[in-house]
Amino acid sequence: MSEDSPEEVTVVGSFYLRVSPNFNQLISLPLRCLQCASLSPTTGRSSGLIVLAWDRTVKHDVSCGDGDWSLLEYALLHVDPMVVDIFLLPLRYNHLAMFSFELDACDGRARAGTFHTPRGMLETPVFAPVGTQATVKAVTPVQLHELGASLVLANSYHLYLRPGPQEVRDLGGIHEFMGWSGPILTDSGGFQVFSLGDIRSVDDDGVTFRSHIDGSKHIFTPERAIQIQNDLGADIIMAFDECAKPYDRDYNMQAMVRTHSWAQRCIDAHKRDDQALFGIVQGGVFSDLRAQSARFVTELGFPGNAIGGLSVGESKGEMLAMLDVVTDILPAEKPRYLMGVGAPEDLVNGVMRGIDIFDCVLPTRLARNGAALTRLGRLNMRKREYAADSRPVVSGCTCYCCTHFSRAYVRHLFVAREILAATLLTIHNLHLLVTLMDEMREAIVSGSFGDWSEHFLRDMAVH
Repeated sequence: MSEDSPEEVTVVGSFYLRVSPNFNQLISLPLRCLQCASLSPTTGRSSGLIVLAWDRTVKHDVSCGDGDWSLLEYALLHVDPMVVDIFLLPLRYNHLAMFSFELDACDGRARAGTFHTPRGMLETPVFAPVGTQATVKAVTPVQLHELGASLVLANSYHLYLRPGPQEVRDLGGIHEFMGWSGPILTDSGGFQVFSLGDIRSVDDDGVTFRSHIDGSKHIFTPERAIQIQNDLGADIIMAFDECAKPYDRDYNMQAMVRTHSWAQRCIDAHKRDDQALFGIVQGGVFSDLRAQSARFVTELGFPGNAIGGLSVGESKGEMLAMLDVVTDILPAEKPRYLMGVGAPEDLVNGVMRGIDIFDCVLPTRLARNGAALTRLGRLNMRKREYAADSRPVVSGCTCYCCTHFSRAYVRHLFVAREILAATLLTIHNLHLLVTLMDEMREAIVSGSFGDWSEHFLRDMAVH
């Protein structure tokens, strides 16, 4: 078979495909033909077979029944009133093919893109609710889906301590374990480990720490962090990094160099082809260190890049200044992920500077403590002034909380310490952030993001 020209072969028979996450059974499909793929070796893909199948429902996430080949891409070849023919390309995995990012539109530095993963595509900009222990607190996966979430984050440190990465792996992986069929991102556990303070120590090999649960001793190295994430099985995983306090220049230099060394060790240790490993830029609030780190991480060729060590005590202005430095250096053709940032105004300012992916515990933590996010600031739903207020939490909001319940009822739930209080405000807060991301994407595509963001930030500042 030539790499330069396709060769056609006709075949008739049956072929077994496993379809996920929407289908968990094996199905038999009649084949029309097999065709040799013609692909450029410069893309990192090798030639293989294209299978024309009859099932119009098979759009993604398909692998051959023998387990040896993975679906890398699909295409609709033609449409008639009866059937959509789809070609399936069973090739040895290459992350350049399985994970791809394309820019759909730009408006200034703001970007609207599509990140393709084995479990579906993510339209960016996107906000990921945080499911620290394989659950977004107070809401179910169905509720997450209904409010429009497309990406969820889980925490490697917490899942390592309990129930354990091998246990999650043996139960079918994190998607099966937590009942979420869409893309999942796991962090490396580095931020949590470095937050332990006096009960951890760090050297060039890794970090030794004691569990916050029972005081038991553990060691995280880059290799161990990757093994944990390989076992958990998320779609996007993170390199192990050191998150330093923002203002100590000498220590930030040391932590940055260590992070760079660990990044290469993470690449060498990564074993799963169906996971995209992102690198992380560090450097505190120092522009030269941030630029150096961004250039180094870019050279390593990760399929996506994250910006860590921000929103950890520095001012908002300093955070935005570091974003200006880093996003000018990170490659435009790969997704950019700002870790741990989730206030509405920070999301808008991040998108203005070319960020594509965000996550934060803020909306869910605030909800559990009675605070509702709005486009004009926050509302403390425990206040007595809402005791007889028949209005929704936010007028015009289309979330389940605001379309079914009053401020008075939500306040009553918090005063009575009812579990439903946290659920309703979590739905509301997450709905607001997901809706903001959708609106920003629409504004970028239409070329009106400059006006949209100016109005949003002005209204937020006034209140």
